[in-house]
Amino acid sequence: MEVVHCWTPSARQRIDRCYLHCSDNIWLLGQPWINSTESTIMTAPFETEKNRASAWFSALRDEIVSTFEGLEATHVDGPLSDMKPGQFEVSSTTRTSDDGSDAGGGLMSVMRGGRVFEKVGVNTSTVYGTLGDRAQKAMAARGVPGMTDDPRFWASGISLVAHMQNPHAPAVHMNTRMFWTPGAWWFGGGSDLNPCIEYDEDTAYFHATQQQHLDPHGADIYPKLKKWADEYFYIPHRNRARGVGGIFMDDHNTGDWEADFALTQDIGRAFLPAYVPLVEKRKPQVWNDADKDAQLIHRGLYAEYNLVYDRGTKFGLETGHDANAVLMSLPPMAKWV
Repeated sequence: MEVVHCWTPSARQRIDRCYLHCSDNIWLLGQPWINSTESTIMTAPFETEKNRASAWFSALRDEIVSTFEGLEATHVDGPLSDMKPGQFEVSSTTRTSDDGSDAGGGLMSVMRGGRVFEKVGVNTSTVYGTLGDRAQKAMAARGVPGMTDDPRFWASGISLVAHMQNPHAPAVHMNTRMFWTPGAWWFGGGSDLNPCIEYDEDTAYFHATQQQHLDPHGADIYPKLKKWADEYFYIPHRNRARGVGGIFMDDHNTGDWEADFALTQDIGRAFLPAYVPLVEKRKPQVWNDADKDAQLIHRGLYAEYNLVYDRGTKFGLETGHDANAVLMSLPPMAKWV
Protein backbone atom coordinates (compact mmCIF):
# COMPACT_ATOMS: atom_id res chain seq x y z
CA MET A 1 0.00 0.00 0.00
CA GLU A 2 1.04 3.57 -0.72
CA VAL A 3 0.65 6.17 2.00
CA VAL A 4 -0.02 9.76 0.93
CA HIS A 5 -1.61 12.94 2.17
CA CYS A 6 -5.15 13.40 0.96
CA TRP A 7 -7.66 16.23 0.56
CA THR A 8 -11.43 16.23 0.64
CA PRO A 9 -13.42 19.34 -0.35
CA SER A 10 -15.42 20.86 2.47
CA ALA A 11 -19.19 20.98 2.14
CA ARG A 12 -19.35 24.70 1.42
CA GLN A 13 -16.60 24.99 -1.18
CA ARG A 14 -17.65 25.41 -4.79
CA ILE A 15 -14.90 24.45 -7.16
CA ASP A 16 -15.69 25.20 -10.78
CA ARG A 17 -18.02 22.59 -12.18
CA CYS A 18 -16.97 20.57 -15.19
CA TYR A 19 -16.80 17.00 -16.38
CA LEU A 20 -13.31 15.42 -16.17
CA HIS A 21 -10.62 11.76 -16.64
CA CYS A 22 -7.18 10.51 -15.82
CA SER A 23 -5.34 7.19 -15.99
CA ASP A 24 -3.76 7.27 -12.54
CA ASN A 25 -4.91 4.34 -10.41
CA ILE A 26 -5.58 5.96 -7.05
CA TRP A 27 -8.33 5.56 -4.46
CA LEU A 28 -8.66 8.58 -2.20
CA LEU A 29 -10.03 8.37 1.31
CA GLY A 30 -10.11 11.30 3.56
CA GLN A 31 -11.23 14.05 5.84
CA PRO A 32 -10.84 17.74 5.00
CA TRP A 33 -7.13 18.32 4.32
CA ILE A 34 -5.13 15.95 6.48
CA ASN A 35 -1.92 17.55 7.70
CA SER A 36 -0.61 15.46 10.54
CA THR A 37 -2.18 12.07 9.89
CA GLU A 38 -1.69 9.90 6.86
CA SER A 39 -4.45 8.45 4.74
CA THR A 40 -4.05 5.01 3.20
CA ILE A 41 -4.51 4.81 -0.53
CA MET A 42 -5.88 1.49 -1.74
CA THR A 43 -4.00 -0.07 -4.62
CA ALA A 44 -7.22 -1.13 -6.38
CA PRO A 45 -7.50 0.81 -9.67
CA PHE A 46 -9.63 3.95 -9.41
CA GLU A 47 -10.31 3.54 -13.11
CA THR A 48 -13.08 1.11 -12.15
CA GLU A 49 -14.92 3.78 -10.17
CA LYS A 50 -14.55 6.31 -12.97
CA ASN A 51 -15.97 3.86 -15.48
CA ARG A 52 -18.91 3.03 -13.21
CA ALA A 53 -19.77 6.69 -12.75
CA SER A 54 -19.51 7.47 -16.46
CA ALA A 55 -21.65 4.44 -17.35
CA TRP A 56 -24.31 5.47 -14.83
CA PHE A 57 -24.58 8.96 -16.29
CA SER A 58 -24.97 7.47 -19.76
CA ALA A 59 -27.64 5.02 -18.61
CA LEU A 60 -29.57 7.84 -16.92
CA ARG A 61 -29.36 9.83 -20.13
CA ASP A 62 -30.84 6.94 -22.12
CA GLU A 63 -33.75 6.59 -19.69
CA ILE A 64 -34.54 10.31 -19.73
CA VAL A 65 -34.38 10.60 -23.53
CA SER A 66 -36.71 7.63 -23.93
CA THR A 67 -39.17 9.00 -21.35
CA PHE A 68 -39.25 12.48 -22.87
CA GLU A 69 -39.86 11.12 -26.36
CA GLY A 70 -42.68 9.09 -24.83
CA LEU A 71 -44.24 12.28 -23.45
CA GLU A 72 -44.18 13.70 -26.96
CA ALA A 73 -45.79 10.59 -28.44
CA THR A 74 -48.63 10.45 -25.89
CA HIS A 75 -49.60 14.13 -26.12
CA VAL A 76 -52.75 13.63 -28.18
CA ASP A 77 -55.12 16.12 -26.50
CA GLY A 78 -54.65 19.79 -25.73
CA PRO A 79 -52.55 22.64 -27.14
CA LEU A 80 -50.18 21.72 -29.98
CA SER A 81 -51.25 18.05 -29.92
CA ASP A 82 -51.81 18.24 -33.69
CA MET A 83 -48.09 18.86 -34.24
CA LYS A 84 -45.60 16.15 -35.09
CA PRO A 85 -44.06 14.55 -31.98
CA GLY A 86 -40.58 15.83 -31.27
CA GLN A 87 -37.52 13.59 -31.32
CA PHE A 88 -33.99 14.10 -30.10
CA GLU A 89 -31.19 14.92 -32.51
CA VAL A 90 -28.05 13.21 -31.25
CA SER A 91 -24.50 14.28 -32.04
CA SER A 92 -21.07 13.61 -30.61
CA THR A 93 -18.94 16.31 -29.06
CA THR A 94 -15.15 16.23 -28.94
CA ARG A 95 -12.48 18.09 -27.03
CA THR A 96 -8.78 18.32 -27.86
CA SER A 97 -5.78 19.39 -25.79
CA ASP A 98 -3.54 22.28 -26.81
CA ASP A 99 -1.19 19.80 -28.46
CA GLY A 100 -4.04 18.31 -30.49
CA SER A 101 -4.34 15.10 -28.47
CA ASP A 102 -7.66 13.58 -27.43
CA ALA A 103 -9.20 15.19 -24.35
CA GLY A 104 -12.55 13.41 -24.27
CA GLY A 105 -16.01 14.41 -25.38
CA GLY A 106 -19.59 13.39 -25.03
CA LEU A 107 -23.04 13.02 -26.47
CA MET A 108 -25.34 15.98 -27.08
CA SER A 109 -29.05 15.15 -27.41
CA VAL A 110 -31.34 18.08 -28.25
CA MET A 111 -35.02 18.24 -29.14
CA ARG A 112 -36.39 21.44 -30.67
CA GLY A 113 -39.93 22.39 -31.59
CA GLY A 114 -41.73 19.41 -30.09
CA ARG A 115 -45.35 19.56 -29.09
CA VAL A 116 -44.49 19.28 -25.37
CA PHE A 117 -40.87 20.46 -25.28
CA GLU A 118 -39.97 23.67 -27.07
CA LYS A 119 -36.31 22.91 -26.41
CA VAL A 120 -34.72 20.25 -24.24
CA GLY A 121 -31.12 19.09 -24.09
CA VAL A 122 -29.69 16.05 -22.34
CA ASN A 123 -25.91 16.02 -22.53
CA THR A 124 -23.32 13.60 -21.20
CA SER A 125 -19.57 14.07 -21.25
CA THR A 126 -16.36 12.51 -20.03
CA VAL A 127 -13.38 14.81 -20.46
CA TYR A 128 -9.80 14.73 -19.24
CA GLY A 129 -6.39 16.27 -19.64
CA THR A 130 -4.44 19.02 -17.92
CA LEU A 131 -5.99 22.04 -16.25
CA GLY A 132 -4.96 25.41 -17.63
CA ASP A 133 -3.14 27.99 -15.54
CA ARG A 134 -6.30 29.84 -14.48
CA ALA A 135 -8.08 26.65 -13.41
CA GLN A 136 -4.98 25.42 -11.57
CA LYS A 137 -4.71 28.66 -9.61
CA ALA A 138 -8.43 28.66 -8.82
CA MET A 139 -8.27 25.13 -7.43
CA ALA A 140 -5.02 25.71 -5.55
CA ALA A 141 -6.54 28.81 -3.98
CA ARG A 142 -9.42 26.72 -2.71
CA GLY A 143 -7.07 24.18 -1.13
CA VAL A 144 -6.86 21.38 -3.69
CA PRO A 145 -3.36 19.97 -3.24
CA GLY A 146 -0.85 19.14 -5.96
CA MET A 147 -2.16 21.42 -8.68
CA THR A 148 1.27 22.82 -9.50
CA ASP A 149 3.00 19.44 -9.48
CA ASP A 150 0.28 17.43 -11.21
CA PRO A 151 -2.61 19.41 -12.78
CA ARG A 152 -4.29 16.47 -14.50
CA PHE A 153 -8.05 16.07 -14.24
CA TRP A 154 -10.96 13.82 -15.17
CA ALA A 155 -14.68 14.51 -15.01
CA SER A 156 -17.88 12.90 -16.18
CA GLY A 157 -21.49 13.92 -15.86
CA ILE A 158 -24.96 14.45 -17.24
CA SER A 159 -26.62 17.83 -17.68
CA LEU A 160 -30.25 18.50 -18.62
CA VAL A 161 -32.37 21.59 -19.20
CA ALA A 162 -35.97 21.52 -20.50
CA HIS A 163 -37.92 24.55 -21.76
CA MET A 164 -41.57 23.77 -22.35
CA GLN A 165 -44.13 24.77 -24.98
CA ASN A 166 -46.97 25.12 -22.47
CA PRO A 167 -46.34 27.97 -19.98
CA HIS A 168 -48.19 25.97 -17.30
CA ALA A 169 -45.63 23.14 -17.55
CA PRO A 170 -42.50 24.01 -15.56
CA ALA A 171 -39.02 24.28 -16.98
CA VAL A 172 -36.46 22.14 -15.18
CA HIS A 173 -32.72 21.64 -14.73
CA MET A 174 -30.83 18.54 -13.58
CA ASN A 175 -27.20 17.46 -13.50
CA THR A 176 -24.98 15.02 -11.66
CA ARG A 177 -21.23 14.67 -12.02
CA MET A 178 -17.98 13.26 -10.68
CA PHE A 179 -14.67 15.15 -10.64
CA TRP A 180 -11.18 13.72 -10.09
CA THR A 181 -7.67 15.12 -9.71
CA PRO A 182 -4.60 13.28 -8.38
CA GLY A 183 -5.20 15.07 -5.07
CA ALA A 184 -8.96 14.77 -4.65
CA TRP A 185 -12.29 13.42 -5.92
CA TRP A 186 -15.86 14.55 -5.38
CA PHE A 187 -19.44 14.37 -6.64
CA GLY A 188 -21.93 17.14 -7.32
CA GLY A 189 -25.29 17.90 -8.83
CA GLY A 190 -28.99 18.23 -8.21
CA SER A 191 -32.22 19.34 -9.87
CA ASP A 192 -34.42 22.41 -9.57
CA LEU A 193 -37.85 23.40 -10.85
CA ASN A 194 -38.33 26.66 -12.76
CA PRO A 195 -42.03 27.36 -13.41
CA CYS A 196 -43.10 30.68 -14.88
CA ILE A 197 -46.63 30.09 -13.51
CA GLU A 198 -46.30 28.59 -10.05
CA TYR A 199 -48.61 25.94 -8.61
CA ASP A 200 -48.08 25.22 -4.93
CA GLU A 201 -49.16 21.59 -5.32
CA ASP A 202 -46.60 21.03 -8.09
CA THR A 203 -43.82 22.53 -6.01
CA ALA A 204 -44.78 20.43 -3.00
CA TYR A 205 -44.87 17.24 -5.07
CA PHE A 206 -41.46 17.92 -6.64
CA HIS A 207 -39.82 18.50 -3.26
CA ALA A 208 -41.58 15.56 -1.57
CA THR A 209 -40.40 13.14 -4.28
CA GLN A 210 -36.84 14.35 -3.95
CA GLN A 211 -36.96 13.94 -0.19
CA GLN A 212 -38.36 10.43 -0.56
CA HIS A 213 -35.30 9.43 -2.60
CA LEU A 214 -32.77 11.15 -0.33
CA ASP A 215 -34.07 10.20 3.12
CA PRO A 216 -32.51 6.69 3.01
CA HIS A 217 -29.12 8.45 3.02
CA GLY A 218 -29.85 10.21 6.31
CA ALA A 219 -32.53 12.51 7.66
CA ASP A 220 -30.18 15.49 7.43
CA ILE A 221 -29.35 15.09 3.73
CA TYR A 222 -32.51 16.45 2.09
CA PRO A 223 -32.78 19.61 4.26
CA LYS A 224 -29.09 20.33 3.66
CA LEU A 225 -29.31 19.91 -0.11
CA LYS A 226 -32.57 21.86 -0.32
CA LYS A 227 -31.01 24.79 1.54
CA TRP A 228 -27.95 24.61 -0.69
CA ALA A 229 -30.15 24.77 -3.80
CA ASP A 230 -32.01 27.80 -2.41
CA GLU A 231 -28.68 29.57 -1.97
CA TYR A 232 -27.02 28.40 -5.18
CA PHE A 233 -29.85 29.18 -7.61
CA TYR A 234 -30.34 32.71 -6.31
CA ILE A 235 -29.92 35.69 -8.66
CA PRO A 236 -28.33 38.50 -6.61
CA HIS A 237 -28.91 41.33 -9.08
CA ARG A 238 -32.63 40.44 -9.22
CA ASN A 239 -32.93 39.75 -5.49
CA ARG A 240 -34.83 36.55 -6.15
CA ALA A 241 -34.46 32.86 -6.88
CA ARG A 242 -34.63 31.70 -10.48
CA GLY A 243 -37.31 29.13 -9.61
CA VAL A 244 -38.92 27.26 -6.70
CA GLY A 245 -35.81 25.34 -5.71
CA GLY A 246 -34.88 21.70 -5.50
CA ILE A 247 -31.72 19.98 -4.30
CA PHE A 248 -28.06 20.71 -4.95
CA MET A 249 -24.64 19.63 -3.71
CA ASP A 250 -21.05 20.17 -4.77
CA ASP A 251 -17.61 18.97 -3.63
CA HIS A 252 -19.30 16.00 -1.94
CA ASN A 253 -16.76 13.56 -0.53
CA THR A 254 -17.34 11.81 2.79
CA GLY A 255 -14.38 9.49 2.21
CA ASP A 256 -16.74 6.65 1.28
CA TRP A 257 -16.89 6.52 -2.53
CA GLU A 258 -19.63 3.87 -2.64
CA ALA A 259 -21.92 5.85 -0.33
CA ASP A 260 -21.29 9.11 -2.18
CA PHE A 261 -21.91 7.47 -5.55
CA ALA A 262 -25.13 5.93 -4.24
CA LEU A 263 -26.36 9.37 -3.13
CA THR A 264 -25.47 10.83 -6.52
CA GLN A 265 -27.39 8.03 -8.24
CA ASP A 266 -30.48 8.67 -6.10
CA ILE A 267 -30.37 12.35 -6.97
CA GLY A 268 -30.56 11.21 -10.57
CA ARG A 269 -33.21 8.56 -9.89
CA ALA A 270 -35.44 11.14 -8.21
CA PHE A 271 -35.63 13.30 -11.30
CA LEU A 272 -38.13 11.52 -13.54
CA PRO A 273 -40.60 10.56 -10.75
CA ALA A 274 -40.48 14.14 -9.45
CA TYR A 275 -40.88 15.85 -12.81
CA VAL A 276 -42.77 13.71 -15.33
CA PRO A 277 -46.13 13.70 -13.46
CA LEU A 278 -46.07 17.51 -13.47
CA VAL A 279 -45.61 17.58 -17.24
CA GLU A 280 -48.36 14.99 -17.75
CA LYS A 281 -50.68 17.09 -15.59
CA ARG A 282 -49.97 20.46 -17.22
CA LYS A 283 -49.34 19.70 -20.91
CA PRO A 284 -53.09 19.49 -21.83
CA GLN A 285 -53.85 22.77 -20.03
CA VAL A 286 -55.06 25.65 -22.21
CA TRP A 287 -52.87 28.76 -22.25
CA ASN A 288 -53.16 32.26 -23.72
CA ASP A 289 -50.90 35.07 -24.94
CA ALA A 290 -50.51 36.51 -21.44
CA ASP A 291 -49.32 33.13 -20.17
CA LYS A 292 -46.77 32.89 -22.98
CA ASP A 293 -45.57 36.42 -22.30
CA ALA A 294 -45.01 35.53 -18.64
CA GLN A 295 -43.04 32.48 -19.74
CA LEU A 296 -40.75 34.48 -22.03
CA ILE A 297 -40.03 37.05 -19.33
CA HIS A 298 -39.28 34.33 -16.79
CA ARG A 299 -36.89 32.68 -19.23
CA GLY A 300 -34.87 35.87 -19.13
CA LEU A 301 -34.06 35.09 -15.50
CA TYR A 302 -32.78 31.67 -16.48
CA ALA A 303 -30.60 33.11 -19.24
CA GLU A 304 -29.17 35.76 -16.91
CA TYR A 305 -28.26 33.22 -14.25
CA ASN A 306 -26.55 30.86 -16.67
CA LEU A 307 -24.56 33.56 -18.45
CA VAL A 308 -23.59 35.59 -15.37
CA TYR A 309 -23.24 33.12 -12.49
CA ASP A 310 -23.17 29.50 -13.66
CA ARG A 311 -19.71 28.06 -13.14
CA GLY A 312 -20.30 25.14 -15.46
CA THR A 313 -20.95 27.53 -18.34
CA LYS A 314 -17.83 29.56 -17.58
CA PHE A 315 -15.59 26.51 -17.13
CA GLY A 316 -16.88 24.80 -20.27
CA LEU A 317 -16.18 27.82 -22.45
CA GLU A 318 -12.78 28.48 -20.86
CA THR A 319 -11.61 24.90 -21.33
CA GLY A 320 -12.56 24.64 -24.97
CA HIS A 321 -15.55 22.32 -24.75
CA ASP A 322 -18.12 22.41 -27.56
CA ALA A 323 -19.85 25.81 -27.25
CA ASN A 324 -23.18 24.45 -28.50
CA ALA A 325 -23.14 21.82 -25.78
CA VAL A 326 -22.11 24.31 -23.09
CA LEU A 327 -24.84 26.79 -24.08
CA MET A 328 -27.49 24.11 -24.61
CA SER A 329 -29.21 25.28 -21.43
CA LEU A 330 -30.25 28.64 -22.86
CA PRO A 331 -33.94 29.00 -23.77
CA PRO A 332 -34.92 29.16 -27.47
CA MET A 333 -36.71 32.47 -26.90
CA ALA A 334 -36.76 34.94 -24.02
CA LYS A 335 -37.98 38.46 -23.35
CA TRP A 336 -36.86 41.45 -21.31
CA VAL A 337 -39.15 44.37 -20.47
